[in-house]
Amino acid sequence: MEELKHLGSPSEFWEYFYEISKIPRCSGNEGKIRNFINNEAKKFGFETEIDEVKNLLVSIPSKSGDGITVVLQSHMDIVCEKNKESAHDFSQDPLNLELINIDEEKWITAKGTTLGADNGVGIAYQLAIMKLISNKQLILDHINLKLLFTVDEEMGLKGASGLKKEFARGEYLINLDSEDDKTFTVGCAGGIQFRTKFKLYTQKIHEEDYIPIKIQIKGLLGGHSGVDIDKGRGHSVKIISQILWNINKEFEIKINSIDGGNLSNAIPREAQAIIFIHKSKQENVLTSANHHFGEIKKLYDGIEPNMNLKVEELKKNDSFSIMEKNFQDKLLNLFYVMPTGPIYLHPRIEGLVHTSMNFATIKTKDQVIKTRISIRSISNYDKEILHDKVITLMNLTNLEYENYKYVKYPSWPPKFDSKLNTIAKEVYNNLFNEEVEIQAIHAGLECAYFSDYFPEMEVISFGPDIKGGHSPDERLRVKSVSKIWNILINLLKKLD
Repeated sequence: MEELKHLGSPSEFWEYFYEISKIPRCSGNEGKIRNFINNEAKKFGFETEIDEVKNLLVSIPSKSGDGITVVLQSHMDIVCEKNKESAHDFSQDPLNLELINIDEEKWITAKGTTLGADNGVGIAYQLAIMKLISNKQLILDHINLKLLFTVDEEMGLKGASGLKKEFARGEYLINLDSEDDKTFTVGCAGGIQFRTKFKLYTQKIHEEDYIPIKIQIKGLLGGHSGVDIDKGRGHSVKIISQILWNINKEFEIKINSIDGGNLSNAIPREAQAIIFIHKSKQENVLTSANHHFGEIKKLYDGIEPNMNLKVEELKKNDSFSIMEKNFQDKLLNLFYVMPTGPIYLHPRIEGLVHTSMNFATIKTKDQVIKTRISIRSISNYDKEILHDKVITLMNLTNLEYENYKYVKYPSWPPKFDSKLNTIAKEVYNNLFNEEVEIQAIHAGLECAYFSDYFPEMEVISFGPDIKGGHSPDERLRVKSVSKIWNILINLLKKLD
Protein backbone atom coordinates (compact mmCIF):
# COMPACT_ATOMS: atom_id res chain seq x y z
CA MET A 1 0.00 0.00 0.00
CA GLU A 2 1.97 2.94 -1.36
CA GLU A 3 0.10 5.60 0.65
CA LEU A 4 1.52 4.26 3.93
CA LYS A 5 4.97 5.52 3.01
CA HIS A 6 3.71 9.09 3.04
CA LEU A 7 1.76 9.15 6.29
CA GLY A 8 4.36 11.02 8.28
CA SER A 9 6.94 10.32 10.93
CA PRO A 10 8.33 7.86 11.64
CA SER A 11 8.39 6.35 8.16
CA GLU A 12 10.00 3.23 9.66
CA PHE A 13 6.85 2.63 11.68
CA TRP A 14 4.62 2.66 8.61
CA GLU A 15 7.00 0.45 6.62
CA TYR A 16 6.95 -2.16 9.34
CA PHE A 17 3.22 -1.83 10.02
CA TYR A 18 2.60 -2.62 6.36
CA GLU A 19 5.04 -5.54 6.36
CA ILE A 20 3.55 -7.21 9.42
CA SER A 21 0.02 -6.76 8.01
CA LYS A 22 1.03 -9.36 5.42
CA ILE A 23 1.89 -11.91 8.12
CA PRO A 24 -0.84 -14.15 9.62
CA ARG A 25 -0.72 -13.92 13.42
CA CYS A 26 -3.96 -15.07 15.03
CA SER A 27 -3.68 -16.07 18.66
CA GLY A 28 -1.99 -19.46 18.92
CA ASN A 29 -0.32 -19.06 15.51
CA GLU A 30 2.40 -16.47 16.01
CA GLY A 31 5.24 -18.51 14.47
CA LYS A 32 5.56 -16.46 11.28
CA ILE A 33 5.52 -13.05 12.97
CA ARG A 34 8.01 -14.27 15.59
CA ASN A 35 10.34 -15.48 12.81
CA PHE A 36 10.05 -12.15 11.02
CA ILE A 37 10.97 -10.14 14.14
CA ASN A 38 13.73 -12.58 15.05
CA ASN A 39 15.26 -12.34 11.57
CA GLU A 40 15.13 -8.54 11.60
CA ALA A 41 16.89 -8.45 14.97
CA LYS A 42 19.62 -10.83 13.82
CA LYS A 43 20.05 -8.84 10.61
CA PHE A 44 20.78 -5.79 12.77
CA GLY A 45 23.21 -7.78 14.92
CA PHE A 46 21.14 -7.98 18.12
CA GLU A 47 20.86 -10.99 20.43
CA THR A 48 17.55 -12.85 20.58
CA GLU A 49 16.11 -15.51 22.85
CA ILE A 50 12.86 -17.50 22.79
CA ASP A 51 11.40 -18.99 25.98
CA GLU A 52 9.37 -22.17 26.49
CA VAL A 53 6.00 -20.61 25.64
CA LYS A 54 7.51 -18.91 22.55
CA ASN A 55 7.84 -15.33 23.79
CA LEU A 56 10.66 -13.49 22.01
CA LEU A 57 13.27 -11.21 23.59
CA VAL A 58 15.60 -8.91 21.65
CA SER A 59 18.46 -7.42 23.70
CA ILE A 60 20.17 -4.18 22.66
CA PRO A 61 23.09 -3.08 24.87
CA SER A 62 23.68 0.57 25.70
CA LYS A 63 26.42 2.43 23.84
CA SER A 64 28.46 2.77 27.04
CA GLY A 65 27.99 -0.86 28.05
CA ASP A 66 26.43 0.04 31.38
CA GLY A 67 23.36 1.82 32.73
CA ILE A 68 19.74 0.94 33.43
CA THR A 69 17.53 -1.61 31.70
CA VAL A 70 14.31 -0.50 30.00
CA VAL A 71 11.86 -3.07 28.62
CA LEU A 72 9.58 -2.16 25.69
CA GLN A 73 6.79 -4.72 25.40
CA SER A 74 3.99 -5.65 23.01
CA HIS A 75 2.14 -8.84 22.08
CA MET A 76 2.41 -10.62 18.75
CA ASP A 77 -1.10 -12.07 18.39
CA ILE A 78 -4.23 -10.38 17.10
CA VAL A 79 -7.96 -11.05 17.36
CA CYS A 80 -9.05 -12.49 14.01
CA GLU A 81 -12.59 -11.31 13.26
CA LYS A 82 -14.19 -10.69 9.89
CA ASN A 83 -17.51 -9.67 8.38
CA LYS A 84 -19.88 -12.46 7.34
CA GLU A 85 -19.42 -11.71 3.65
CA SER A 86 -15.60 -11.68 3.86
CA ALA A 87 -13.71 -14.58 2.25
CA HIS A 88 -10.51 -13.65 4.08
CA ASP A 89 -8.41 -16.61 5.28
CA PHE A 90 -6.53 -15.50 8.39
CA SER A 91 -4.18 -18.48 8.15
CA GLN A 92 -2.60 -17.24 4.93
CA ASP A 93 -4.07 -14.03 3.49
CA PRO A 94 -2.47 -10.61 4.03
CA LEU A 95 -4.69 -7.95 5.54
CA ASN A 96 -6.13 -5.55 2.97
CA LEU A 97 -5.25 -2.14 4.42
CA GLU A 98 -7.26 0.93 3.52
CA LEU A 99 -6.82 4.64 4.21
CA ILE A 100 -10.12 6.35 5.11
CA ASN A 101 -11.23 9.80 6.24
CA ILE A 102 -13.56 10.37 9.18
CA ASP A 103 -14.36 13.94 10.25
CA GLU A 104 -11.35 15.19 8.25
CA GLU A 105 -9.04 12.78 10.07
CA LYS A 106 -7.01 10.05 8.35
CA TRP A 107 -7.46 6.53 9.69
CA ILE A 108 -6.05 3.16 8.65
CA THR A 109 -8.42 0.20 8.61
CA ALA A 110 -8.62 -3.23 6.94
CA LYS A 111 -11.32 -4.21 4.48
CA GLY A 112 -13.72 -6.66 6.10
CA THR A 113 -11.42 -7.78 8.93
CA THR A 114 -9.76 -6.67 12.10
CA LEU A 115 -6.77 -4.42 11.45
CA GLY A 116 -4.41 -5.93 14.00
CA ALA A 117 -3.39 -2.52 15.32
CA ASP A 118 -3.94 -4.25 18.66
CA ASN A 119 -1.05 -4.87 19.04
CA GLY A 120 0.62 -4.42 15.67
CA VAL A 121 1.36 -0.81 16.54
CA GLY A 122 3.54 -1.95 19.45
CA ILE A 123 5.49 -4.32 17.21
CA ALA A 124 5.98 -1.61 14.58
CA TYR A 125 7.28 0.87 17.17
CA GLN A 126 9.73 -1.71 18.51
CA LEU A 127 10.97 -2.66 15.04
CA ALA A 128 11.37 1.01 14.11
CA ILE A 129 13.46 1.62 17.23
CA MET A 130 15.54 -1.46 16.45
CA LYS A 131 16.27 -0.15 12.96
CA LEU A 132 17.11 3.38 14.11
CA ILE A 133 19.53 2.12 16.76
CA SER A 134 21.18 -0.15 14.19
CA ASN A 135 21.58 2.82 11.82
CA LYS A 136 22.87 4.96 14.70
CA GLN A 137 20.02 7.42 14.16
CA LEU A 138 18.98 6.75 17.75
CA ILE A 139 21.71 6.44 20.38
CA LEU A 140 21.01 5.41 23.95
CA ASP A 141 24.19 5.89 25.96
CA HIS A 142 23.05 4.43 29.27
CA ILE A 143 19.97 2.32 28.48
CA ASN A 144 20.19 -1.41 27.92
CA LEU A 145 17.06 -1.94 25.87
CA LYS A 146 14.97 -5.10 25.94
CA LEU A 147 12.33 -5.55 23.28
CA LEU A 148 9.84 -8.12 24.57
CA PHE A 149 7.25 -9.70 22.26
CA THR A 150 4.71 -11.97 24.00
CA VAL A 151 2.34 -14.61 22.64
CA ASP A 152 -1.35 -15.26 23.20
CA GLU A 153 -2.30 -12.06 25.01
CA GLU A 154 -5.76 -12.33 23.52
CA MET A 155 -6.16 -15.87 24.92
CA GLY A 156 -5.91 -15.09 28.61
CA LEU A 157 -2.49 -13.40 28.82
CA LYS A 158 -0.83 -16.79 28.33
CA GLY A 159 2.49 -15.41 27.13
CA ALA A 160 2.88 -13.09 30.10
CA SER A 161 1.79 -15.73 32.60
CA GLY A 162 4.22 -18.32 31.20
CA LEU A 163 7.07 -15.89 30.58
CA LYS A 164 10.67 -16.67 31.46
CA LYS A 165 10.74 -14.03 34.17
CA GLU A 166 14.23 -12.71 33.40
CA PHE A 167 12.90 -11.53 30.04
CA ALA A 168 10.99 -8.77 31.86
CA ARG A 169 13.62 -7.80 34.43
CA GLY A 170 14.52 -4.12 34.35
CA GLU A 171 14.21 -0.83 36.16
CA TYR A 172 11.39 0.29 33.87
CA LEU A 173 8.89 -1.40 31.56
CA ILE A 174 6.90 0.44 28.89
CA ASN A 175 3.93 -1.47 27.49
CA LEU A 176 2.74 -0.32 24.04
CA ASP A 177 -0.74 -1.86 24.14
CA SER A 178 -3.04 1.06 25.01
CA GLU A 179 -5.58 2.69 22.69
CA ASP A 180 -5.97 6.34 23.74
CA ASP A 181 -3.16 8.82 23.08
CA LYS A 182 -4.34 11.22 25.79
CA THR A 183 -4.05 8.61 28.54
CA PHE A 184 -1.33 6.80 30.46
CA THR A 185 -2.37 3.55 32.13
CA VAL A 186 -0.61 2.92 35.44
CA GLY A 187 -2.53 0.02 36.99
CA CYS A 188 -5.12 -2.69 36.53
CA ALA A 189 -7.19 -5.19 38.44
CA GLY A 190 -6.20 -8.74 39.18
CA GLY A 191 -8.71 -11.51 39.56
CA ILE A 192 -9.87 -14.83 40.90
CA GLN A 193 -12.30 -17.01 38.99
CA PHE A 194 -13.63 -20.19 40.54
CA ARG A 195 -16.41 -22.70 40.13
CA THR A 196 -18.54 -24.32 42.81
CA LYS A 197 -20.57 -27.54 42.76
CA PHE A 198 -23.41 -27.82 45.27
CA LYS A 199 -24.77 -31.29 45.91
CA LEU A 200 -28.42 -31.12 44.92
CA TYR A 201 -31.03 -32.81 47.11
CA THR A 202 -34.29 -33.47 45.26
CA GLN A 203 -37.52 -35.38 45.51
CA LYS A 204 -40.28 -36.24 43.09
CA ILE A 205 -43.25 -33.92 42.87
CA HIS A 206 -46.30 -35.96 43.87
CA GLU A 207 -48.88 -33.31 44.60
CA GLU A 208 -51.45 -33.19 41.82
CA ASP A 209 -52.48 -29.65 42.67
CA TYR A 210 -49.06 -28.16 41.86
CA ILE A 211 -48.35 -26.81 38.40
CA PRO A 212 -44.95 -26.08 36.77
CA ILE A 213 -44.15 -22.48 35.87
CA LYS A 214 -41.12 -21.14 33.99
CA ILE A 215 -39.92 -17.67 35.03
CA GLN A 216 -37.48 -15.93 32.69
CA ILE A 217 -35.47 -12.71 32.94
CA LYS A 218 -34.52 -11.49 29.47
CA GLY A 219 -33.43 -8.47 27.46
CA LEU A 220 -30.59 -7.20 29.66
CA LEU A 221 -27.56 -5.48 28.14
CA GLY A 222 -24.90 -7.59 29.83
CA GLY A 223 -21.31 -6.58 29.11
CA HIS A 224 -17.78 -7.26 30.30
CA SER A 225 -17.71 -8.04 34.00
CA GLY A 226 -14.61 -5.88 34.43
CA VAL A 227 -14.78 -2.68 32.41
CA ASP A 228 -18.62 -2.59 32.35
CA ILE A 229 -19.23 -3.51 35.99
CA ASP A 230 -19.60 0.17 36.93
CA LYS A 231 -22.31 0.90 34.33
CA GLY A 232 -25.19 0.03 36.68
CA ARG A 233 -26.61 -2.62 34.37
CA GLY A 234 -29.02 -5.33 35.38
CA HIS A 235 -27.70 -8.70 36.50
CA SER A 236 -30.06 -11.54 35.57
CA VAL A 237 -28.73 -14.05 38.12
CA LYS A 238 -29.11 -11.55 40.94
CA ILE A 239 -32.56 -10.46 39.77
CA ILE A 240 -34.01 -13.96 39.52
CA SER A 241 -32.49 -14.88 42.89
CA GLN A 242 -34.16 -11.85 44.44
CA ILE A 243 -37.57 -12.67 42.94
CA LEU A 244 -37.37 -16.33 43.95
CA TRP A 245 -36.33 -15.50 47.51
CA ASN A 246 -39.27 -13.14 47.93
CA ILE A 247 -41.99 -15.35 46.47
CA ASN A 248 -40.60 -18.33 48.38
CA LYS A 249 -40.87 -16.34 51.62
CA GLU A 250 -44.49 -15.51 50.84
CA PHE A 251 -45.79 -18.73 49.27
CA GLU A 252 -43.27 -21.54 49.82
CA ILE A 253 -42.73 -22.37 46.17
CA LYS A 254 -41.09 -25.62 45.07
CA ILE A 255 -38.06 -25.14 42.78
CA ASN A 256 -37.06 -27.56 40.04
CA SER A 257 -34.09 -25.65 38.58
CA ILE A 258 -32.30 -22.30 38.36
CA ASP A 259 -30.12 -21.38 35.38
CA GLY A 260 -28.50 -18.15 34.23
CA GLY A 261 -25.44 -16.66 32.58
CA ASN A 262 -22.87 -18.29 30.29
CA LEU A 263 -19.39 -16.86 30.86
CA SER A 264 -17.43 -15.95 33.98
CA ASN A 265 -16.22 -12.66 32.46
CA ALA A 266 -19.65 -11.51 31.27
CA ILE A 267 -22.46 -9.81 33.19
CA PRO A 268 -25.34 -12.33 32.78
CA ARG A 269 -28.12 -11.14 30.46
CA GLU A 270 -30.67 -13.93 30.92
CA ALA A 271 -31.79 -16.31 33.67
CA GLN A 272 -34.65 -18.70 34.24
CA ALA A 273 -36.18 -20.89 36.94
CA ILE A 274 -38.72 -23.67 36.78
CA ILE A 275 -40.90 -23.72 39.89
CA PHE A 276 -44.02 -25.50 41.10
CA ILE A 277 -46.84 -23.54 42.70
CA HIS A 278 -50.19 -24.60 44.11
CA LYS A 279 -52.86 -23.87 41.53
CA SER A 280 -54.97 -22.11 44.16
CA LYS A 281 -52.14 -19.60 44.65
CA GLN A 282 -51.09 -19.25 41.02
CA GLU A 283 -52.56 -15.79 40.53
CA ASN A 284 -51.13 -14.49 43.82
CA VAL A 285 -47.65 -15.88 43.10
CA LEU A 286 -47.56 -14.36 39.63
CA THR A 287 -48.82 -11.04 40.95
CA SER A 288 -46.05 -11.07 43.55
CA ALA A 289 -43.39 -11.99 40.98
CA ASN A 290 -44.52 -9.15 38.72
CA HIS A 291 -44.56 -6.74 41.67
CA HIS A 292 -40.98 -7.53 42.68
CA PHE A 293 -39.83 -7.42 39.07
CA GLY A 294 -41.50 -4.03 38.65
CA GLU A 295 -39.72 -2.65 41.71
CA ILE A 296 -36.39 -4.01 40.49
CA LYS A 297 -36.99 -2.60 37.00
CA LYS A 298 -37.37 0.89 38.47
CA LEU A 299 -33.74 0.65 39.62
CA TYR A 300 -32.65 0.35 35.97
CA ASP A 301 -34.91 3.02 34.49
CA GLY A 302 -33.09 4.58 31.53
CA ILE A 303 -30.38 1.91 31.65
CA GLU A 304 -32.13 -1.35 30.72
CA PRO A 305 -34.89 -0.41 28.23
CA ASN A 306 -35.52 -4.00 27.06
CA MET A 307 -35.49 -5.74 30.44
CA ASN A 308 -38.50 -8.03 30.74
CA LEU A 309 -40.05 -10.81 32.79
CA LYS A 310 -41.65 -13.74 30.99
CA VAL A 311 -43.81 -16.27 32.85
CA GLU A 312 -45.33 -19.34 31.22
CA GLU A 313 -47.10 -22.46 32.44
CA LEU A 314 -45.44 -25.72 31.44
CA LYS A 315 -46.92 -29.13 30.76
CA LYS A 316 -46.41 -31.37 33.76
CA ASN A 317 -44.52 -34.65 33.26
CA ASP A 318 -42.98 -37.40 35.39
CA SER A 319 -39.39 -36.26 34.81
CA PHE A 320 -39.81 -33.19 36.99
CA SER A 321 -38.30 -33.24 40.46
CA ILE A 322 -38.10 -30.52 43.09
CA MET A 323 -35.48 -29.44 45.60
CA GLU A 324 -35.88 -30.62 49.16
CA LYS A 325 -37.26 -27.73 51.19
CA ASN A 326 -34.36 -27.38 53.63
CA PHE A 327 -31.84 -27.42 50.78
CA GLN A 328 -33.91 -24.98 48.71
CA ASP A 329 -34.20 -22.45 51.53
CA LYS A 330 -30.47 -22.54 52.26
CA LEU A 331 -29.61 -22.18 48.58
CA LEU A 332 -31.96 -19.23 48.06
CA ASN A 333 -30.59 -17.52 51.17
CA LEU A 334 -27.05 -17.87 49.80
CA PHE A 335 -27.92 -16.63 46.31
CA TYR A 336 -29.98 -13.76 47.76
CA VAL A 337 -27.10 -12.35 49.85
CA MET A 338 -24.29 -13.16 47.41
CA PRO A 339 -22.54 -9.87 46.54
CA THR A 340 -22.28 -8.86 42.91
CA GLY A 341 -21.23 -5.68 41.12
CA PRO A 342 -18.83 -3.00 42.43
CA ILE A 343 -17.87 -3.55 46.07
CA TYR A 344 -16.16 -0.18 46.45
CA LEU A 345 -14.39 2.50 44.40
CA HIS A 346 -10.74 3.46 44.24
CA PRO A 347 -9.90 6.31 46.63
CA ARG A 348 -7.53 8.13 44.23
CA ILE A 349 -8.84 7.52 40.71
CA GLU A 350 -12.29 8.99 40.20
CA GLY A 351 -14.83 6.51 38.91
CA LEU A 352 -12.50 3.50 39.01
CA VAL A 353 -13.91 0.37 40.61
CA HIS A 354 -11.38 -0.86 43.15
CA THR A 355 -12.95 -4.27 43.90
CA SER A 356 -15.89 -6.09 42.31
CA MET A 357 -17.56 -9.45 42.04
CA ASN A 358 -19.59 -11.08 39.30
CA PHE A 359 -21.91 -13.93 40.31
CA ALA A 360 -21.67 -15.03 36.71
CA THR A 361 -23.48 -18.32 36.16
CA ILE A 362 -25.84 -20.85 37.73
CA LYS A 363 -26.48 -24.23 36.08
CA THR A 364 -28.76 -27.01 37.39
CA LYS A 365 -27.89 -30.41 35.94
CA ASP A 366 -27.23 -34.03 36.96
CA GLN A 367 -27.99 -33.62 40.66
CA VAL A 368 -25.63 -30.68 41.11
CA ILE A 369 -25.89 -26.93 40.93
CA LYS A 370 -22.80 -25.35 39.43
CA THR A 371 -21.88 -21.68 39.83
CA ARG A 372 -19.08 -19.52 38.48
CA ILE A 373 -17.83 -16.45 40.30
CA SER A 374 -15.34 -13.82 39.13
CA ILE A 375 -13.64 -11.46 41.60
CA ARG A 376 -11.52 -8.48 40.54
CA SER A 377 -9.48 -5.99 42.54
CA ILE A 378 -6.67 -3.47 42.13
CA SER A 379 -5.27 -5.04 45.32
CA ASN A 380 -4.05 -8.64 45.39
CA TYR A 381 -4.80 -8.65 49.11
CA ASP A 382 -8.37 -7.39 48.74
CA LYS A 383 -9.29 -9.93 46.08
CA GLU A 384 -8.23 -12.72 48.45
CA ILE A 385 -10.24 -11.12 51.28
CA LEU A 386 -13.40 -10.98 49.14
CA HIS A 387 -12.87 -14.57 48.07
CA ASP A 388 -12.61 -15.63 51.72
CA LYS A 389 -15.81 -13.75 52.56
CA VAL A 390 -17.69 -15.58 49.80
CA ILE A 391 -16.40 -18.92 51.07
CA THR A 392 -17.48 -17.91 54.59
CA LEU A 393 -20.99 -17.22 53.28
CA MET A 394 -21.09 -20.64 51.68
CA ASN A 395 -19.92 -22.28 54.89
CA LEU A 396 -22.60 -20.52 56.93
CA THR A 397 -25.32 -22.21 54.88
CA ASN A 398 -24.09 -25.71 55.81
CA LEU A 399 -24.62 -26.74 52.21
CA GLU A 400 -22.40 -29.49 50.79
CA TYR A 401 -20.19 -27.96 48.11
CA GLU A 402 -16.85 -28.22 46.35
CA ASN A 403 -14.82 -25.35 44.90
CA TYR A 404 -12.68 -26.19 41.87
CA LYS A 405 -11.01 -24.91 38.69
CA TYR A 406 -9.41 -21.81 40.17
CA VAL A 407 -7.93 -19.22 37.82
CA LYS A 408 -5.91 -16.45 39.44
CA TYR A 409 -4.09 -13.53 37.88
CA PRO A 410 -2.29 -10.68 39.64
CA SER A 411 -3.22 -7.04 39.89
CA TRP A 412 -0.98 -4.12 38.91
CA PRO A 413 -1.25 -1.68 41.81
CA PRO A 414 -0.69 1.93 40.65
CA LYS A 415 2.49 3.71 41.73
CA PHE A 416 1.17 7.20 41.17
CA ASP A 417 4.32 9.06 42.18
CA SER A 418 6.91 6.74 40.67
CA LYS A 419 9.88 8.21 38.81
CA LEU A 420 8.68 6.73 35.51
CA ASN A 421 5.18 8.18 35.84
CA THR A 422 6.54 11.57 36.89
CA ILE A 423 8.96 11.78 33.96
CA ALA A 424 6.33 10.52 31.49
CA LYS A 425 3.86 13.19 32.63
CA GLU A 426 6.55 15.88 32.27
CA VAL A 427 7.38 14.67 28.76
CA TYR A 428 3.71 14.81 27.74
CA ASN A 429 3.23 18.26 29.23
CA ASN A 430 6.37 19.65 27.56
CA LEU A 431 5.40 18.25 24.16
CA PHE A 432 1.72 19.20 24.10
CA ASN A 433 1.33 21.86 26.79
CA GLU A 434 -1.46 19.95 28.53
CA GLU A 435 -1.91 17.41 31.28
CA VAL A 436 -2.17 13.74 30.40
CA GLU A 437 -4.97 11.67 31.93
CA ILE A 438 -3.79 8.99 34.35
CA GLN A 439 -5.94 5.86 34.55
CA ALA A 440 -6.10 2.33 35.85
CA ILE A 441 -8.59 -0.17 34.46
CA HIS A 442 -10.80 -2.79 36.07
CA ALA A 443 -9.61 -5.68 33.91
CA GLY A 444 -6.50 -7.83 33.57
CA LEU A 445 -3.42 -6.71 31.61
CA GLU A 446 -0.05 -8.27 30.82
CA CYS A 447 1.61 -5.52 32.85
CA ALA A 448 0.20 -7.09 36.01
CA TYR A 449 2.36 -10.17 35.54
CA PHE A 450 5.51 -8.12 34.92
CA SER A 451 4.80 -5.98 37.97
CA ASP A 452 4.13 -9.10 40.02
CA TYR A 453 7.40 -10.74 38.94
CA PHE A 454 9.41 -7.63 39.83
CA PRO A 455 7.52 -5.47 42.36
CA GLU A 456 10.23 -2.79 42.41
CA MET A 457 10.07 -2.30 38.64
CA GLU A 458 8.11 0.74 37.45
CA VAL A 459 5.59 0.11 34.67
CA ILE A 460 3.53 2.31 32.36
CA SER A 461 1.37 1.70 29.28
CA PHE A 462 0.43 4.01 26.40
CA GLY A 463 -0.41 3.83 22.71
CA PRO A 464 -2.07 5.59 19.76
CA ASP A 465 -5.80 6.03 19.21
CA ILE A 466 -7.47 2.78 18.15
CA LYS A 467 -11.23 2.47 17.75
CA GLY A 468 -13.41 -0.60 17.21
CA GLY A 469 -10.90 -3.06 18.62
CA HIS A 470 -11.53 -6.81 18.24
CA SER A 471 -13.94 -6.17 15.36
CA PRO A 472 -13.83 -5.57 11.58
CA ASP A 473 -14.44 -1.88 12.41
CA GLU A 474 -10.99 -1.57 14.02
CA ARG A 475 -9.13 1.53 12.87
CA LEU A 476 -5.94 3.43 13.76
CA ARG A 477 -5.75 7.23 13.78
CA VAL A 478 -2.79 8.21 11.62
CA LYS A 479 -1.88 11.45 13.39
CA SER A 480 -1.83 9.64 16.72
CA VAL A 481 1.06 7.41 15.64
CA SER A 482 3.60 10.25 15.53
CA LYS A 483 2.27 11.63 18.82
CA ILE A 484 3.00 8.39 20.66
CA TRP A 485 6.34 8.08 18.87
CA ASN A 486 7.38 11.50 20.15
CA ILE A 487 6.33 10.56 23.68
CA LEU A 488 8.23 7.27 23.52
CA ILE A 489 11.48 8.67 22.10
CA ASN A 490 11.52 11.66 24.44
CA LEU A 491 10.78 9.42 27.42
CA LEU A 492 13.68 7.14 26.52
CA LYS A 493 16.00 10.13 26.16
CA LYS A 494 14.91 11.46 29.56
CA LEU A 495 15.60 8.08 31.15
CA ASP A 496 18.98 7.77 29.39
